[in-house]
Amino acid sequence: MDERARTALESALYDDLVAMGVAEGDTLLVHASLSGLGHGPAVLGRALRAAVGGRLKGTLVVPAFTAENSLTSPAHRRRAAKVLGTAAYKDYKRRMPPFDPQLTRSQGMGRLAEWVRTSEGAVRSTHPQTSFAAWGCRALELMEGHASDCHLGEKSPLGALYRAEARVLMINVGFAVCTAFHLAEYRYLPNPPQKLYSCVVRDESGRRGWFHYPDVDLRDSDFEAVGADLPEEMRKEWQLGRRTARLFSIKGAVDHAVDWMTEKRPCLTER
Repeated sequence: MDERARTALESALYDDLVAMGVAEGDTLLVHASLSGLGHGPAVLGRALRAAVGGRLKGTLVVPAFTAENSLTSPAHRRRAAKVLGTAAYKDYKRRMPPFDPQLTRSQGMGRLAEWVRTSEGAVRSTHPQTSFAAWGCRALELMEGHASDCHLGEKSPLGALYRAEARVLMINVGFAVCTAFHLAEYRYLPNPPQKLYSCVVRDESGRRGWFHYPDVDLRDSDFEAVGADLPEEMRKEWQLGRRTARLFSIKGAVDHAVDWMTEKRPCLTER
């Protein structure tokens, strides 16, 4: 794509974002798949930056998860299944690289998330499995204080985004990947079920080691259903380029998910 075509496409995407309701000063949690869009992450990323008013006015946030850095994640189990034999698996675990917020690539989050994470001035939270990355005027404020024993609860960027009344923008993806719904899992029960997580980290002296911690037993198998029941008046759908996009309040979505889970998730004795 030559420079003239790239500029024209960025301008068209910017117009679509503004028409959809993205505004100067917005804080957006963005989930995006570029499949079939016909352009790379920089084109969409620059259009998003312009739509929120640039670095001094708006903020873009993306998930920068590293799911393979955990013994309990499906991503780790899929990789480990290819390692044959007890000795080989022990060696595989020994060689798992510790999380480095500056260098470790996100996994499975898409090309736009990596583009934001590696952008000049971007800030990343420090959780070794469920970090976020942000660019813009509120990046540091939203990323700091991500507790190591809190994946996606009140002491994570999701909690900060809820308090900041951010919005969620989903481009070419379904509600199954709506990270915001995980915050509801911390809220819909007084004491949600937990499990033990394990991640590879470096301690303050730089030594590699394992960090074990209990946290909420997260699952997203019903997120598509949660999103399908999100009232139409709470979300705006629009054609963004060649694909559908959805825009909605993170606060409204989480509050809706809490109500939905309280009513429709099975009780603890059925889990």
